[in-house]
Order: sequence, then structure tokens, then C-alpha cells
Amino acid sequence: MRTPMTMSLLLAAVLGGCAAAPASDAAPPAPEQLEVRVLSSLPHDPAAFTQGLEFSGETLYEGTGLVGKSSMRAGPAGAAPKVRRELPGLFGEGITVLGPTVWQITWQDGVAIERDAKTLAELRRVNYSGEGWGLCHREGTGQLVMSDGSARLTFRDPVTFAPTGGVDVGRDRLNELECVGDSVYANVWQTDRILRIDAATGRVTGEVDASGLLGQAERGSADVLNGIAAVPGTDEFVLTGKLWPRMFRVKFVPAA
Repeated sequence: MRTPMTMSLLLAAVLGGCAAAPASDAAPPAPEQLEVRVLSSLPHDPAAFTQGLEFSGETLYEGTGLVGKSSMRAGPAGAAPKVRRELPGLFGEGITVLGPTVWQITWQDGVAIERDAKTLAELRRVNYSGEGWGLCHREGTGQLVMSDGSARLTFRDPVTFAPTGGVDVGRDRLNELECVGDSVYANVWQTDRILRIDAATGRVTGEVDASGLLGQAERGSADVLNGIAAVPGTDEFVLTGKLWPRMFRVKFVPAA
């Protein structure tokens, strides 16, 4: 037999269970819409098919692609590199600096090259499966983050280069990468858009419209945007692209 008190308790339980949905069911916030504010421009080698760009201190490292033209370079931003090493027979892709060493990956060759950060001399090669596009590392964790042109970012061990996990982003053609704190900035290949991605979840938290950096005359001989380097100690970035005659120091600001 159900007493009035029993019925009241049952009703309260039902209503209480329907009162609020779990927080996990809530839709994630839409990505923040950003654009670039150009602070200055610097010369860039118009013959450099840029695949990776990263600062270590005041030194800008750049990896370039195309078979027969691939290289690794290092020097002051906007000036001729002080050190340069060619990569004969391979198609160079993304790079990242890990203190005394630099990793440089290749497109379809399945080879990652570890180099001395000062001389860029090759130290060893490690094989991996699949394509290589972009590469960066998360400071603090040391974890490498790599793209292969798909919608997935793969995490790799900084010493062995073995895969250790990854996240799905839900946007494909992820190319050149730059790790900043808990975020990964990824250029979307063949576009002027950069995604800001939560490295832990793969959620896109921001979209940067980087269009309009080059003038119409410059775009005639230039290829796509593909170079993102965070300027240490600031909230600024240096952007460039494949065969671009200039690079740009910018801030990412809310879109108008």
C-alpha cells in the first residue's frame, strides 16, 4: 500500500531527476572568431616552400619542402639564415625545437630526422607510419604533436618518436602546427584559416581569419599560408607561407 507520504517522495524523486541535465550534455561553446592585426612585416625568402616555423629564443627555425629543395634553416627573423642544411632526396615537412635538438619530419618518406639545434647537423633518423605534415611540442609535458593531413592529431614520445595517443579534431587538412600552452594552432591546408585547438580534447576553441596578408601582386607567385611561430614572451605570432616574399608579425584579436 502506498501512503500519501510515499507518493510525495516518489513524485519528488521523479521531478528532481528531470530538473537538470548533466553538464556533459550541454553543447560546447562556439569557437571564438579571430582575425590578425599586423604589427610589422619582414622579408622572407620567396624560394622557401615553408613547411614548419618555430622560435627558440630569438632564433627562428624554418623547415622547407619539395624534393630537391627541402632544407632546415636557423637565424634571425627577417634575415638570411646563419645555418642551413639541405635534405636531399626527401620532402621536408614540419619541425619543432626541443632544447638542444630539432625534429624535422617528412611528407611520404616515413622518416623523422633529429638534428643538433646549433649546427642543424643530422644526429639520427627514426621511421614512422603514415604521412607527416605538421609538428610541434607541448612545453612542460615534452609531448610531440603531429598532423598528417587528416582530422586527427597524434601525440608522440619526444625521444623515441613512438605514438602515445591522440585526439580527433573534427576538421581535416590540419597542416602546420604551433603549440602554445594548452592549445595547438593548426593551419588548415589551402586556406587562410588557423584553428586554435584544445590539446587535451581536440575541441576547436578559436578560428583565425588570416586572409589579406599579401597584396594582389605578391599573391601571383606565392603559394598557400603555412607558417605559424609564436614569439616567445609575448602574445604575438609570426606568419608566412610557401614561396611568400614576406612574413608578418601579428596578434590574433577578436573579429570585427
